[in-house]
Amino acid sequence: MLTVTDYDRIRRAYHLEGKSMRQISRELGHGYWTIRKVLEASEPPGYQMRQPRPAPVLGPYKGMLDRLLEEEQGLPRKQRYTGKKLFELIQAAGYAGAESTVRRYVGAQRKRQRRPRVYVPLAFEPGEDAQVDWGTGWVELAGELTEVQLFVMRMNYSRKLFVMAFPTQRQEAFFEAHVQAFAFFGGVPKRITYDNLTTAVKRIVKEGGREEQQRFIALRSHYLFASHFCTPGQGNEKGRVEDGVGYVQRHFLVPMLKVATFTELNAHLRASCQKDDARRIDRQPHTIAEA
Repeated sequence: MLTVTDYDRIRRAYHLEGKSMRQISRELGHGYWTIRKVLEASEPPGYQMRQPRPAPVLGPYKGMLDRLLEEEQGLPRKQRYTGKKLFELIQAAGYAGAESTVRRYVGAQRKRQRRPRVYVPLAFEPGEDAQVDWGTGWVELAGELTEVQLFVMRMNYSRKLFVMAFPTQRQEAFFEAHVQAFAFFGGVPKRITYDNLTTAVKRIVKEGGREEQQRFIALRSHYLFASHFCTPGQGNEKGRVEDGVGYVQRHFLVPMLKVATFTELNAHLRASCQKDDARRIDRQPHTIAEA
């Protein structure tokens, strides 16, 4: 049975190293069809938030939908099938289920066809990766003075910030913050540097290695970024993001915010990040995604 680590190695070999499925099969010792199954999965083991809903009524029509989705790959985006059109086509062929079931299936299939966008450096500047850290801040939340946990991700070269607040630093918050950060930046950094957070690192092993948490490996495999961890006691190795935490505290939370919910607070933080980025009019793009 494949482990999350096996899953990660297969996806990196295919998506990042450009190896064929047969080459991966030879090098890693897994069968060709096993490799194919891994690459077709929408999410790696350990990262699914819920089990997919069964669709027995749709089953006989999945092949038809798959063929139509394959045929549209060479068409301009505006001339591809909509979910409604695909529903109408298989309905004409005898499908008696709901349109929402078709839309869910089509959405999942299209997600599998898309490869994650990865930043490609135009120049290998020092510190080209992103950095992540947690900090704290105080706000008036629903009328009460409340300490909140601030997740901060910073692109090193551009200094572009993403900030999100949570009640705790638990793993679920850590993962959700990554998903939202990648959406905010419009892509996935090539490498992310962390302190030795327990949400990512299970333990430090000999010669400075890390045994990463299985669910973190699954997240990393899904988005295909590389992880790098600071030397214990050397937080200065990610000084820019630590400076970013202080910057957020001084500029985004002063004067003290009065908000009703975390949703309102995070909307304010996102808008502050966008305004801060807009002020950097002399910033030079360092990646295709930011150009």
